[in-house]
Amino acid sequence: MKQLGKLLILMLAFTATTVFAAEHDKAGGGKAHPYTAKTPKLNRAQLDELLAKPDQLVIIDVRRPDELTKIGGFPAYLSIQSKDLENRLAFVPKDRSIVTVSNHAGRAGKTADLLAEKGFKVAGAVGAQDYEAEGGALTKIEIPAPKPAAEKAH
Repeated sequence: MKQLGKLLILMLAFTATTVFAAEHDKAGGGKAHPYTAKTPKLNRAQLDELLAKPDQLVIIDVRRPDELTKIGGFPAYLSIQSKDLENRLAFVPKDRSIVTVSNHAGRAGKTADLLAEKGFKVAGAVGAQDYEAEGGALTKIEIPAPKPAAEKAH
């Protein structure tokens, strides 16, 4: 009887956790927020078309460095976190189309809207994880191993 009571308690705890997780996901807590930017959200085919003309494009990745190393990104990009963009506008070329990147395009869309308001030629925003889920290949960035102390001394 004691074993049955323990089993019943475990089952109730599991059910409560599952219901809480489902409600959390419904509320948007476990998934990316819906895209609300004015700038178009690009799919893989649209981005691949732009990537075919690299001399006409600049990619601005607005993610943190740890997100880039964990998830991967595109082979050539400017890394400017969204919170620093306004202070880095002088480094953004005005003669190229711009694509902004974040994980699911939420931050990228907001950043792209800001760039468009400032007169930049914005082609769209893309989510790196969305691009990969659509079959696109991301470049994985390896963090170099720290140099041994003996090498640092020379």
